Amino acid sequence: MSAWLLLFFAIAMEVSGTICMKLSQGFSQLWPSILVFVFYAFSFTASTFALKTIDVSVAYAVWMALGTAIIAVIGMVWFHESLSLLKVIAILTIITGVVLLNLSSKV
Repeated sequence: MSAWLLLFFAIAMEVSGTICMKLSQGFSQLWPSILVFVFYAFSFTASTFALKTIDVSVAYAVWMALGTAIIAVIGMVWFHESLSLLKVIAILTIITGVVLLNLSSKV
């Protein structure tokens, strides 16, 4: 399996774990609490295999940027969190940093 597919799977599992963390209400809800650990186990396992091929700096930056952006959107849409210009600028800055990091590793 491609290292990049593994990384994207790891990101999806991390996002799922974070959503379950919110839904667990401080580990007071059984199934979301269990799923936090399941999703994070899948995430760390997949990312470990992805790191066999992808530079750790690039993989972690992509993971954090996509994870942050996806969670921010889910938070705003699903959990009705506020949207502000500062949040949008912050997310765009993170994504820009990842793009620049990827470009720098190809030079």
